[in-house]
Amino acid sequence: MLKSKKRIPAFSLTELLIVLVIIGILVLLALPNLMPLISKAKSTEAQLQLEHIHTLEKSHFYMYSKYSNDLDEIGFEQEKLVTEDGRANYLIEIVEAGVTTFRAKATAIVDFDGDGTFNVWEIDQDKNLKEVTKD
Repeated sequence: MLKSKKRIPAFSLTELLIVLVIIGILVLLALPNLMPLISKAKSTEAQLQLEHIHTLEKSHFYMYSKYSNDLDEIGFEQEKLVTEDGRANYLIEIVEAGVTTFRAKATAIVDFDGDGTFNVWEIDQDKNLKEVTKD
């Protein structure tokens, strides 16, 4: 019995490599345009954490008639940062707290777009959430 050597239609290794190189070039061209979207998505973490801080500070204020400087005292637990094998991209801290006011800040520990600027968000007792430094 003789086996026939039929060729199956397929792509050659060279053709596949050329397609991969073209896809790589297209990704490199598109990546700078996507960086602002990535930064915006990651800044959502800071906004949510600061809104949570606001809620905890308001609860503390209603109980003790003052705001607190201590994250532990209000019941906030900072998730492990990316630099410590965690998932959090922002360091949360209370900048100032008094009888009638407080201000909390979220500072990025990662430069999302590689320009040397780190994203910073702040919130106050009136829930005024603002981006202090854009990344």
